[in-house]
Amino acid sequence: MSQPSPQNPGLLNWILLISLGLIWGAAFLSVRVALDGFGPVTVAALRVSIAALVLLSIAPLMGQGLRTIPSRRAWHFVAVVGVGATALPFLLLAWGQQFVASAFAGVAMGAVPLLVLPLVYLFSPEEGIGPRRIIGMGLGFVGMALLVGPGAMDSSGDPQELWGRLACLSAAGCYAIGSVTTRRAPAMPPLAFAAGGLLCASLVLLPLALLLEGLPESWPLRPTLGLLYAALLPTGLAAVIRVRIITTAGSLFMSLVSYMVPVFSVVLGVSLLGEQLPPQLYIALAIILIGILLSQMRNLKGLLRKN
Repeated sequence: MSQPSPQNPGLLNWILLISLGLIWGAAFLSVRVALDGFGPVTVAALRVSIAALVLLSIAPLMGQGLRTIPSRRAWHFVAVVGVGATALPFLLLAWGQQFVASAFAGVAMGAVPLLVLPLVYLFSPEEGIGPRRIIGMGLGFVGMALLVGPGAMDSSGDPQELWGRLACLSAAGCYAIGSVTTRRAPAMPPLAFAAGGLLCASLVLLPLALLLEGLPESWPLRPTLGLLYAALLPTGLAAVIRVRIITTAGSLFMSLVSYMVPVFSVVLGVSLLGEQLPPQLYIALAIILIGILLSQMRNLKGLLRKN
């Protein structure tokens, strides 16, 4: 049996990729459930802290403990990504999801690959951005405008809903910045990078949660299960799956998950939480996915030819 590669990812990597899309798509639903029992800062803090404990336990077993982070400069990147691309977006998402449907947060995350493009143009011009990517990026921004534009308040009437939507889109921006920052970071073992980033996020969010919300007075079952899911699967286990896919099938194959997460988040939000979504959200989802497809068309054609 041949080993998986970017030219031939193999059945297991396809299963892992689809599983990852489902795990990440369900993360927004689980956070929405956790918010029924805990404050948003507590949700974000416990999510990263539990995941950090998991990865700090797993990484050394795989030869990628924190000691393998090679230099002080590398630690600076770990800290920046941990705080700016983990702690901050998790906090923004948890706060924003108090006022928006979980499906909205998932669709907003679908914009991450498009937000990355202008940052790549500014900070990694060697990667190149052609006309197709510019058109795709433009479509993506049209989709994002639909998410917060006229009629955006129609889904619930909550006076804070617009701010919740902006918080979710800001979280997507944090992830995009984190992606470019990670690309520029010194070479280091990926699990060590992820574990160190989660540790830094925990050191920021735990004191903030204690200061603003205090210790939880109770641990209701359903919100606690939602919190544990968010911590253990999309934050902890997903990091391990992501590393496995990238190291055996490549980052291009991994990028296909961007198409899956928004779709899964909408399906799960509607089917499990009974969320009533405005028609413009579905239109925005379609436009964002078309934008991603256009921006990645050349890479996807190359992947299909290799397979």
